Amino acid sequence: MAFNGFEEAPAWGEPEPETGDIVKDALRKEQVLKDIVAAQGDLRALVTRVQSVQGNVDKLSSENAMLQMYIDNLTLQMAKRK
Repeated sequence: MAFNGFEEAPAWGEPEPETGDIVKDALRKEQVLKDIVAAQGDLRALVTRVQSVQGNVDKLSSENAMLQMYIDNLTLQMAKRK
């Protein structure tokens, strides 16, 4: 379907019509596979980054809990002195 000179890409799962040119179809499929591999690499990098950030968040949360216990203990000690 064309709209203002632009063609819509087929929906996911909807096969693209074959042009009848075997070479053109093979090149298009090869490009699609390269795009998929590149997207998978990007996804792997994002997952690695998310895991790294999650590790930092867990470490900082643990440190915050320890600091909160320290502050609570100091507060209790100061209250007992009065």
